[in-house]
Amino acid sequence: MAAESYLSRGVSPTKDDVKAAVKNQSKGVFPGAFCKLIEDVAGDEEYCTAIHADGAGTKSSVAYLMYKETGNYDWFKGLAQDSLVMNTDDLACAGVTKNLMLSNTIGRNAHLVDGKAIAKVIEGYDEVINKLKDLGIDIKMCGGETADVGDLVRTLIVDSTLVARAKRSDIVNAANIKPGNVIVGLASFGQATYEDSYNSGISSNGLTAARHLLLSKYYYENYKESFSDTISEDKAYCGKFRLTDNLPGTDITVGQGILSPTRTFLPVISRVLAAHKDEIYGIIHCTGGGQAKCRDFGHGLKYVKDNMFELPPIFKAIYESGDIPMKEMFQVFNCGHRIEFYCDESAKEDIMSIASSFNIGSRIIGHVEKSSDGNNNEVIVKYSGEEYLYN
Repeated sequence: MAAESYLSRGVSPTKDDVKAAVKNQSKGVFPGAFCKLIEDVAGDEEYCTAIHADGAGTKSSVAYLMYKETGNYDWFKGLAQDSLVMNTDDLACAGVTKNLMLSNTIGRNAHLVDGKAIAKVIEGYDEVINKLKDLGIDIKMCGGETADVGDLVRTLIVDSTLVARAKRSDIVNAANIKPGNVIVGLASFGQATYEDSYNSGISSNGLTAARHLLLSKYYYENYKESFSDTISEDKAYCGKFRLTDNLPGTDITVGQGILSPTRTFLPVISRVLAAHKDEIYGIIHCTGGGQAKCRDFGHGLKYVKDNMFELPPIFKAIYESGDIPMKEMFQVFNCGHRIEFYCDESAKEDIMSIASSFNIGSRIIGHVEKSSDGNNNEVIVKYSGEEYLYN
Protein backbone atom coordinates (compact mmCIF):
# COMPACT_ATOMS: atom_id res chain seq x y z
CA MET A 1 0.00 0.00 0.00
CA ALA A 2 2.30 2.76 -1.24
CA ALA A 3 1.57 6.39 -0.42
CA GLU A 4 4.05 8.25 -2.56
CA SER A 5 3.42 11.87 -1.53
CA TYR A 6 3.93 10.81 2.10
CA LEU A 7 6.89 8.50 1.49
CA SER A 8 8.63 11.14 -0.60
CA ARG A 9 8.66 13.36 2.49
CA GLY A 10 10.29 10.72 4.66
CA VAL A 11 7.21 9.27 6.36
CA SER A 12 5.63 5.81 6.15
CA PRO A 13 1.81 5.91 6.40
CA THR A 14 1.42 2.23 7.31
CA LYS A 15 4.76 1.59 9.08
CA ASP A 16 4.92 -1.93 7.64
CA ASP A 17 8.66 -2.02 8.36
CA VAL A 18 8.04 -1.20 12.01
CA LYS A 19 5.32 -3.86 12.24
CA ALA A 20 7.73 -6.39 10.78
CA ALA A 21 10.37 -5.41 13.35
CA VAL A 22 8.04 -6.13 16.29
CA LYS A 23 6.11 -9.07 14.84
CA ASN A 24 7.84 -11.59 17.11
CA GLN A 25 7.16 -9.69 20.32
CA SER A 26 4.50 -10.84 22.75
CA LYS A 27 1.01 -9.60 21.82
CA GLY A 28 0.07 -9.27 25.50
CA VAL A 29 -2.86 -10.70 27.39
CA PHE A 30 -5.44 -9.57 24.80
CA PRO A 31 -3.91 -10.35 21.39
CA GLY A 32 -5.68 -8.34 18.72
CA ALA A 33 -6.78 -5.49 21.01
CA PHE A 34 -6.22 -1.97 19.74
CA CYS A 35 -3.47 -1.45 22.35
CA LYS A 36 -1.10 -3.94 23.87
CA LEU A 37 -2.15 -4.92 27.39
CA ILE A 38 0.07 -6.80 29.81
CA GLU A 39 -0.29 -8.62 33.11
CA ASP A 40 -1.35 -6.41 35.99
CA VAL A 41 1.57 -4.66 37.66
CA ALA A 42 -0.08 -5.33 41.04
CA GLY A 43 -0.46 -9.02 40.28
CA ASP A 44 -4.27 -9.04 40.33
CA GLU A 45 -5.52 -11.62 37.82
CA GLU A 46 -8.77 -9.69 37.37
CA TYR A 47 -6.84 -6.68 36.06
CA CYS A 48 -4.36 -5.87 33.31
CA THR A 49 -2.04 -2.93 32.71
CA ALA A 50 -1.66 -0.60 29.74
CA ILE A 51 1.47 1.44 29.07
CA HIS A 52 1.08 3.56 25.97
CA ALA A 53 3.27 6.21 24.31
CA ASP A 54 2.50 8.63 21.46
CA GLY A 55 2.91 12.29 20.62
CA ALA A 56 2.00 15.37 18.62
CA GLY A 57 4.31 14.42 15.77
CA THR A 58 5.37 17.10 13.30
CA LYS A 59 2.46 19.33 14.28
CA SER A 60 4.99 21.01 16.56
CA SER A 61 6.76 22.37 13.49
CA VAL A 62 3.62 24.30 12.54
CA ALA A 63 3.27 25.65 16.09
CA TYR A 64 6.85 26.86 15.78
CA LEU A 65 6.06 28.57 12.47
CA MET A 66 2.96 30.25 13.93
CA TYR A 67 5.02 31.48 16.88
CA LYS A 68 7.71 32.87 14.56
CA GLU A 69 5.12 34.56 12.34
CA THR A 70 3.03 36.07 15.16
CA GLY A 71 5.33 36.26 18.19
CA ASN A 72 2.59 34.53 20.20
CA TYR A 73 3.77 31.65 22.42
CA ASP A 74 0.20 30.40 22.94
CA TRP A 75 0.43 28.34 19.74
CA PHE A 76 2.58 25.84 21.64
CA LYS A 77 -0.20 25.07 24.15
CA GLY A 78 -2.30 22.90 21.86
CA LEU A 79 0.57 20.45 21.37
CA ALA A 80 -0.05 19.14 24.87
CA GLN A 81 -3.62 18.15 23.98
CA ASP A 82 -2.44 16.62 20.71
CA SER A 83 0.15 14.51 22.50
CA LEU A 84 -2.17 13.48 25.33
CA VAL A 85 -5.22 12.64 23.23
CA MET A 86 -3.24 10.46 20.84
CA ASN A 87 -2.73 8.27 23.90
CA THR A 88 -6.05 8.57 25.73
CA ASP A 89 -8.15 7.76 22.68
CA ASP A 90 -5.98 4.80 21.67
CA LEU A 91 -6.45 3.37 25.16
CA ALA A 92 -10.17 4.13 25.10
CA CYS A 93 -10.44 1.94 22.00
CA ALA A 94 -9.33 -0.94 24.22
CA GLY A 95 -11.86 0.03 26.90
CA VAL A 96 -9.28 1.69 29.15
CA THR A 97 -10.83 5.02 30.19
CA LYS A 98 -10.21 5.45 33.93
CA ASN A 99 -7.45 6.26 36.42
CA LEU A 100 -4.91 7.35 33.83
CA MET A 101 -1.38 8.36 34.89
CA LEU A 102 0.61 10.66 32.61
CA SER A 103 4.27 11.38 32.04
CA ASN A 104 5.60 13.52 29.21
CA THR A 105 8.85 13.96 27.30
CA ILE A 106 9.72 17.17 25.49
CA GLY A 107 12.74 17.29 23.20
CA ARG A 108 13.82 20.68 21.92
CA ASN A 109 16.49 22.65 20.15
CA ALA A 110 17.19 25.22 22.86
CA HIS A 111 18.68 27.64 20.32
CA LEU A 112 15.23 28.01 18.74
CA VAL A 113 12.68 26.99 21.39
CA ASP A 114 13.07 28.78 24.71
CA GLY A 115 11.69 28.27 28.20
CA LYS A 116 8.59 30.38 27.50
CA ALA A 117 7.54 27.91 24.82
CA ILE A 118 8.08 24.97 27.17
CA ALA A 119 6.03 26.74 29.84
CA LYS A 120 3.16 27.05 27.36
CA VAL A 121 3.28 23.32 26.60
CA ILE A 122 3.12 22.52 30.32
CA GLU A 123 0.28 25.01 30.72
CA GLY A 124 -1.48 23.22 27.90
CA TYR A 125 -1.22 19.90 29.75
CA ASP A 126 -2.72 21.44 32.88
CA GLU A 127 -5.60 22.96 30.92
CA VAL A 128 -6.60 19.81 29.04
CA ILE A 129 -6.30 17.66 32.19
CA ASN A 130 -8.60 20.06 34.07
CA LYS A 131 -11.07 20.15 31.18
CA LEU A 132 -11.20 16.34 31.06
CA LYS A 133 -11.67 16.25 34.84
CA ASP A 134 -14.80 18.38 34.41
CA LEU A 135 -16.01 15.72 31.94
CA GLY A 136 -15.45 12.91 34.46
CA ILE A 137 -12.07 11.75 33.10
CA ASP A 138 -9.36 11.51 35.77
CA ILE A 139 -5.74 11.93 34.65
CA LYS A 140 -2.87 12.38 37.10
CA MET A 141 0.24 14.23 35.92
CA CYS A 142 3.31 12.38 37.20
CA GLY A 143 6.08 14.62 35.92
CA GLY A 144 8.25 14.23 32.85
CA GLU A 145 11.47 15.13 31.09
CA THR A 146 12.56 18.07 28.97
CA ALA A 147 15.70 17.31 26.98
CA ASP A 148 17.85 19.70 24.97
CA VAL A 149 18.63 17.60 21.91
CA GLY A 150 19.38 20.20 19.25
CA ASP A 151 21.60 17.77 17.32
CA LEU A 152 18.56 15.53 16.79
CA VAL A 153 15.48 17.76 16.93
CA ARG A 154 15.25 20.82 14.69
CA THR A 155 12.61 22.64 16.72
CA LEU A 156 10.41 20.76 19.22
CA ILE A 157 8.80 17.37 19.79
CA VAL A 158 6.15 16.66 22.45
CA ASP A 159 5.48 13.06 23.51
CA SER A 160 3.36 11.52 26.26
CA THR A 161 3.16 8.18 28.04
CA LEU A 162 0.08 6.92 29.86
CA VAL A 163 -0.15 4.09 32.37
CA ALA A 164 -3.41 2.59 33.60
CA ARG A 165 -4.80 -0.52 35.24
CA ALA A 166 -8.10 -1.85 33.93
CA LYS A 167 -10.42 -4.70 34.77
CA ARG A 168 -10.09 -7.44 32.19
CA SER A 169 -13.87 -7.60 32.02
CA ASP A 170 -13.89 -3.98 30.78
CA ILE A 171 -11.53 -4.58 27.87
CA VAL A 172 -12.76 -4.16 24.30
CA ASN A 173 -10.84 -6.56 22.06
CA ALA A 174 -10.84 -5.61 18.37
CA ALA A 175 -9.96 -9.22 17.57
CA ASN A 176 -13.68 -9.89 18.07
CA ILE A 177 -14.79 -7.77 15.10
CA LYS A 178 -16.82 -10.05 12.84
CA PRO A 179 -18.93 -10.14 9.66
CA GLY A 180 -22.29 -8.49 10.20
CA ASN A 181 -20.96 -5.72 12.43
CA VAL A 182 -22.18 -2.22 11.67
CA ILE A 183 -19.56 0.56 11.56
CA VAL A 184 -20.55 3.80 13.31
CA GLY A 185 -18.14 6.67 12.65
CA LEU A 186 -17.72 9.79 14.82
CA ALA A 187 -16.88 13.07 13.06
CA SER A 188 -13.44 14.53 13.70
CA PHE A 189 -14.53 18.05 12.68
CA GLY A 190 -17.03 20.67 13.91
CA GLN A 191 -17.31 21.97 17.47
CA ALA A 192 -18.08 19.56 20.28
CA THR A 193 -19.76 20.88 23.42
CA TYR A 194 -16.45 20.63 25.26
CA GLU A 195 -14.43 22.47 22.60
CA ASP A 196 -13.81 26.22 22.58
CA SER A 197 -13.89 26.70 18.81
CA TYR A 198 -14.34 25.01 15.44
CA ASN A 199 -12.11 21.95 14.98
CA SER A 200 -10.84 21.26 11.46
CA GLY A 201 -10.52 17.54 12.21
CA ILE A 202 -6.88 17.28 11.14
CA SER A 203 -5.89 15.74 14.53
CA SER A 204 -2.24 14.59 14.70
CA ASN A 205 -1.73 12.28 11.74
CA GLY A 206 -0.50 13.17 8.30
CA LEU A 207 0.90 16.52 9.41
CA THR A 208 4.09 16.16 7.38
CA ALA A 209 2.02 15.81 4.22
CA ALA A 210 -0.52 18.42 5.32
CA ARG A 211 1.93 21.22 5.97
CA HIS A 212 4.00 20.62 2.84
CA LEU A 213 0.92 20.29 0.61
CA LEU A 214 -0.81 23.36 2.05
CA LEU A 215 1.96 25.83 2.87
CA SER A 216 3.83 27.86 0.28
CA LYS A 217 7.49 28.12 -0.72
CA TYR A 218 7.72 31.15 1.57
CA TYR A 219 8.31 28.71 4.44
CA TYR A 220 10.95 26.80 2.50
CA GLU A 221 12.80 30.03 1.85
CA ASN A 222 12.49 31.53 5.34
CA TYR A 223 12.35 28.62 7.81
CA LYS A 224 14.85 25.94 6.80
CA GLU A 225 14.85 24.71 10.41
CA SER A 226 11.19 23.65 10.14
CA PHE A 227 11.77 20.65 7.87
CA SER A 228 14.28 17.92 7.12
CA ASP A 229 17.04 18.54 4.60
CA THR A 230 16.37 15.03 3.29
CA ILE A 231 13.19 16.35 1.63
CA SER A 232 13.84 17.54 -1.91
CA GLU A 233 13.02 21.14 -2.79
CA ASP A 234 10.15 20.15 -5.08
CA LYS A 235 8.45 18.29 -2.19
CA ALA A 236 9.00 20.93 0.51
CA TYR A 237 6.28 23.51 1.11
CA CYS A 238 4.72 23.28 -2.33
CA GLY A 239 1.22 24.57 -1.48
CA LYS A 240 -0.38 27.96 -2.06
CA PHE A 241 -1.21 29.19 1.44
CA ARG A 242 0.38 31.32 4.11
CA LEU A 243 -0.56 30.44 7.68
CA THR A 244 -2.64 33.60 8.03
CA ASP A 245 -4.67 32.98 4.85
CA ASN A 246 -8.32 31.94 5.19
CA LEU A 247 -8.95 28.20 5.07
CA PRO A 248 -11.53 27.91 2.25
CA GLY A 249 -14.99 26.93 3.47
CA THR A 250 -14.35 28.09 7.06
CA ASP A 251 -14.01 31.20 9.22
CA ILE A 252 -10.53 30.23 10.42
CA THR A 253 -7.02 30.60 9.03
CA VAL A 254 -4.97 27.82 7.50
CA GLY A 255 -2.69 27.94 10.55
CA GLN A 256 -5.63 27.57 12.93
CA GLY A 257 -6.91 24.68 10.85
CA ILE A 258 -3.64 22.78 10.92
CA LEU A 259 -3.23 23.44 14.64
CA SER A 260 -6.79 22.54 15.69
CA PRO A 261 -6.18 20.52 18.88
CA THR A 262 -6.78 16.82 18.44
CA ARG A 263 -10.34 16.12 19.59
CA THR A 264 -10.75 13.59 22.36
CA PHE A 265 -13.67 11.18 22.10
CA LEU A 266 -13.23 9.91 25.66
CA PRO A 267 -16.53 11.36 26.94
CA VAL A 268 -18.45 9.68 24.12
CA ILE A 269 -16.63 6.37 24.33
CA SER A 270 -17.08 6.20 28.11
CA ARG A 271 -20.84 6.69 27.84
CA VAL A 272 -21.20 4.26 24.96
CA LEU A 273 -19.32 1.53 26.80
CA ALA A 274 -21.36 2.11 29.95
CA ALA A 275 -24.56 1.54 27.96
CA HIS A 276 -23.55 -0.95 25.24
CA LYS A 277 -20.37 -2.80 26.23
CA ASP A 278 -21.79 -6.21 25.26
CA GLU A 279 -22.85 -4.95 21.83
CA ILE A 280 -19.44 -3.47 20.95
CA TYR A 281 -16.99 -5.83 19.20
CA GLY A 282 -14.23 -3.35 18.54
CA ILE A 283 -13.36 0.35 18.50
CA ILE A 284 -10.85 1.66 15.97
CA HIS A 285 -8.96 4.95 16.16
CA CYS A 286 -8.31 6.00 12.53
CA THR A 287 -4.84 7.41 13.15
CA GLY A 288 -1.73 6.07 11.40
CA GLY A 289 -3.06 4.36 8.28
CA GLY A 290 -6.18 6.51 8.14
CA GLN A 291 -9.27 4.72 6.89
CA ALA A 292 -7.20 1.59 6.23
CA LYS A 293 -6.19 1.33 9.91
CA CYS A 294 -8.90 -1.26 10.58
CA ARG A 295 -7.15 -3.68 8.23
CA ASP A 296 -4.79 -4.55 11.10
CA PHE A 297 -7.57 -5.96 13.31
CA GLY A 298 -9.68 -9.10 13.21
CA HIS A 299 -9.14 -11.98 10.79
CA GLY A 300 -10.49 -12.77 7.34
CA LEU A 301 -12.55 -9.58 7.18
CA LYS A 302 -13.66 -7.17 4.47
CA TYR A 303 -14.30 -3.70 5.84
CA VAL A 304 -16.75 -1.95 3.52
CA LYS A 305 -16.95 1.83 4.03
CA ASP A 306 -19.56 3.07 1.59
CA ASN A 307 -21.09 6.05 3.42
CA MET A 308 -18.17 8.32 4.27
CA PHE A 309 -18.49 11.89 5.50
CA GLU A 310 -17.95 14.48 2.79
CA LEU A 311 -14.37 15.70 3.03
CA PRO A 312 -14.17 18.55 5.58
CA PRO A 313 -12.62 21.81 4.31
CA ILE A 314 -9.04 21.16 5.44
CA PHE A 315 -8.94 17.80 3.68
CA LYS A 316 -10.51 19.31 0.56
CA ALA A 317 -7.77 21.93 0.53
CA ILE A 318 -5.09 19.23 0.86
CA TYR A 319 -6.62 17.16 -1.95
CA GLU A 320 -7.04 20.21 -4.18
CA SER A 321 -3.29 20.82 -3.95
CA GLY A 322 -3.22 18.29 -6.80
CA ASP A 323 -0.24 16.41 -5.36
CA ILE A 324 -2.08 13.58 -3.58
CA PRO A 325 -4.63 11.16 -5.07
CA MET A 326 -7.85 10.37 -3.24
CA LYS A 327 -6.78 6.79 -2.53
CA GLU A 328 -3.76 8.11 -0.67
CA MET A 329 -5.87 10.71 1.15
CA PHE A 330 -7.84 7.93 2.83
CA GLN A 331 -4.61 6.12 3.68
CA VAL A 332 -2.89 9.13 5.29
CA PHE A 333 -5.72 11.16 6.87
CA ASN A 334 -8.88 10.40 8.84
CA CYS A 335 -10.77 12.41 6.16
CA GLY A 336 -13.67 13.30 8.43
CA HIS A 337 -14.10 10.61 11.08
CA ARG A 338 -11.53 9.33 13.56
CA ILE A 339 -13.37 6.86 15.81
CA GLU A 340 -15.26 3.81 14.59
CA PHE A 341 -17.53 1.58 16.68
CA TYR A 342 -18.01 -1.97 15.38
CA CYS A 343 -21.30 -3.00 16.88
CA ASP A 344 -24.62 -4.83 16.64
CA GLU A 345 -27.47 -3.18 14.76
CA SER A 346 -29.24 -2.80 18.11
CA ALA A 347 -26.64 -0.29 19.40
CA LYS A 348 -26.13 1.98 16.41
CA GLU A 349 -28.93 4.49 16.99
CA ASP A 350 -28.09 5.09 20.64
CA ILE A 351 -24.37 5.46 19.84
CA MET A 352 -25.25 8.20 17.39
CA SER A 353 -27.60 9.78 19.91
CA ILE A 354 -24.85 9.87 22.54
CA ALA A 355 -22.48 11.49 20.04
CA SER A 356 -25.14 14.05 19.15
CA SER A 357 -25.54 14.99 22.82
CA PHE A 358 -21.94 16.26 22.63
CA ASN A 359 -22.65 18.01 19.29
CA ILE A 360 -20.49 15.48 17.47
CA GLY A 361 -21.66 14.28 14.09
CA SER A 362 -21.94 10.56 13.40
CA ARG A 363 -23.19 8.19 10.75
CA ILE A 364 -23.27 4.56 9.67
CA ILE A 365 -20.01 4.43 7.74
CA GLY A 366 -20.40 0.88 6.52
CA HIS A 367 -20.32 -2.75 7.60
CA VAL A 368 -18.10 -5.82 7.90
CA GLU A 369 -18.17 -8.87 5.62
CA LYS A 370 -16.06 -11.99 5.23
CA SER A 371 -13.00 -11.20 3.13
CA SER A 372 -12.61 -12.44 -0.44
CA ASP A 373 -10.23 -15.24 0.49
CA GLY A 374 -11.58 -15.78 4.01
CA ASN A 375 -8.10 -15.26 5.43
CA ASN A 376 -6.54 -11.84 4.73
CA ASN A 377 -8.18 -8.57 5.69
CA GLU A 378 -9.13 -5.93 3.14
CA VAL A 379 -10.69 -2.49 3.21
CA ILE A 380 -12.93 -0.99 0.54
CA VAL A 381 -13.66 2.74 0.67
CA LYS A 382 -16.36 4.05 -1.67
CA TYR A 383 -16.47 7.79 -2.17
CA SER A 384 -17.86 10.12 -4.82
CA GLY A 385 -18.52 7.31 -7.29
CA GLU A 386 -15.05 5.75 -6.92
CA GLU A 387 -13.92 2.64 -5.06
CA TYR A 388 -10.52 2.19 -3.37
CA LEU A 389 -9.15 -1.15 -2.22
CA TYR A 390 -6.54 -1.58 0.53
CA ASN A 391 -5.25 -5.12 1.09
